[in-house]
Amino acid sequence: MLVHTKAIIIRALKYGEADLIVKAYTLSDGLCTYMLKGVLKSKKGKFKASMFQSLTLLDIVANHRGTGKMEYLKEAKVTGNYQSLHTHPVKLAMVMFLAETLRNAIREEESNESLFHYLEYSFHVLDTLDKIANFHLLFLLNLTRYLGFQPENGMQDLPYFNLLDGVFQEISTNDYCIEGKNVDLLKSLLGTEFDALKHIKLNQSSRNDFLNMLLLYYELHIEGFRKPKSLSVLNEIFG
Repeated sequence: MLVHTKAIIIRALKYGEADLIVKAYTLSDGLCTYMLKGVLKSKKGKFKASMFQSLTLLDIVANHRGTGKMEYLKEAKVTGNYQSLHTHPVKLAMVMFLAETLRNAIREEESNESLFHYLEYSFHVLDTLDKIANFHLLFLLNLTRYLGFQPENGMQDLPYFNLLDGVFQEISTNDYCIEGKNVDLLKSLLGTEFDALKHIKLNQSSRNDFLNMLLLYYELHIEGFRKPKSLSVLNEIFG
């Protein structure tokens, strides 16, 4: 079926000498994979490799057969051009980390409009922000809402957070109950908007501790989720 939809690039992988395999999150059908023949060698083709950088927003026309196999793009154009996301070295490190995390976290091959719009909005915000050191913390926390394991927002006066069940509680009941600074920061971030992040001051150690907690939370709730390899690059950038 021929589909006209928005798409966010998650990954582009070189295949052979001239081809690209592109994984994208689409508004119409969720996660889709496309084979682009000859795009790396063709100078006159309608597709350019630069169009398929991670987190780029495209308007596409594609043939979606819905068989779980690779689909084929017929048309694509970049929309809402980013100003700094792919040129600012610090933001590039953030883009690499977020794209890899999304690749590990999103499995849906069906439409989820609210998730798509959250991603679209978040990446435009990232493009405009000057200070981004804590962006990924709030992004990943908010993303849990769309993936189905958002922390329960009630009972925030309780001292423990149960990573296994996603709830605040009075006492520790398993090895995945945490307390202290990470719980305090979690409570602060719940309900926080991106533009308020500049008021949250964290040192490298606190930021890393909270991020590792979030990634463990993902591992507990998404089967097969792996800690992104690009994490070390991100930690070095914000160290």
